[in-house]
Amino acid sequence: MKLKQDCKYALLVPTSMGVRITPVNGQPVHSSTLFEMQATSAETNVASIASYLGLPVKVLTTFVKDSPIAQFIKSNLKSRHMDYEGPEVPQGGPWGYRHQFNIADSGFGTRGPRVQNDRAGEVGRTLNVKDFDLDRIFGQEGIQIVHLSGLIGALSPETSTFCLEIARAAKKYGTRIAFDLNYRASFWKGREAELRANFTEIASVADILIGNEEDFQLCLGIEGPEAGGKGIESEIEGFKGMIGRVKKAFPNASVFATTLRQVISANEHLWGAIMLEGDNWQVIEPRKITVLDRIGGGDGFVGGLLYAILKGWEPEKWPQFGWATGALATTFLTDYAQPADEDMVWSIWSGNARVKR
Repeated sequence: MKLKQDCKYALLVPTSMGVRITPVNGQPVHSSTLFEMQATSAETNVASIASYLGLPVKVLTTFVKDSPIAQFIKSNLKSRHMDYEGPEVPQGGPWGYRHQFNIADSGFGTRGPRVQNDRAGEVGRTLNVKDFDLDRIFGQEGIQIVHLSGLIGALSPETSTFCLEIARAAKKYGTRIAFDLNYRASFWKGREAELRANFTEIASVADILIGNEEDFQLCLGIEGPEAGGKGIESEIEGFKGMIGRVKKAFPNASVFATTLRQVISANEHLWGAIMLEGDNWQVIEPRKITVLDRIGGGDGFVGGLLYAILKGWEPEKWPQFGWATGALATTFLTDYAQPADEDMVWSIWSGNARVKR
């Protein structure tokens, strides 16, 4: 995939930042009195692979003015080597704006994780294209890939317009567009026709489309995998058929990808991936991984895939690196992977967990 050159940033992610609070020692929320807090968003989870491995990353977001949580988030983004830009929105009193809270435990063994999203008053829902100079960002600074997420695209009518304008500006200036559909039924309720039209327009100009069977069916109206026999081979063939239909409907895209996950327990998953690049399939049949915290694994896959594309590697390596960064993310208590170097990632791919001295 040919990328725009002479850009200040390799990757740009629009996002709504929040915090996650997690009980310590793998305990459930309802029985815990001690919690850890981290800054998080799905889109910065993706971008962390590139930023930790040395590529320049920029975040477009919005903050609550004079909020200690906003300051906590800003410090975290800087610690992840990310630049950020966005307006400061006045809180508007105790019932005004705030950064979202994600309350989630990690699960353990046969007890699965539980997640509660508390998004009332979320400041990220005010993201507005008028607050950003897209001609400067895309035309003067320059971006190689912009990563758009359906989570942001569906937050509010304002964020839907924001993502549409981001995609249009990216197309205008030759920036590649990655679109992870990320369907959420609660976000779409009562806005189905509007969001279907918006998502279809973004998908029509995207270069990289990522999603599972539910995403492609419910966001874009693509027929899902055909029912067949049991087993991973049948599942993979079903996904291939669906991705073929997506490619026919959205011919501008040249890369299509999805992950495969089978949960054995909270701490043991079978993890795989499928990618179509041009007419070439890359299939990683599910392999066993050990999971400390599963949240962010899918984002880690996308982040590794985009990093491999940005590095100009052969397409065969794109899903391999993504598979490994997704697996790496599940070994961290943060929602995002923090790779020390590429060798750490490739060691996971090769199954080499030996000590490195």
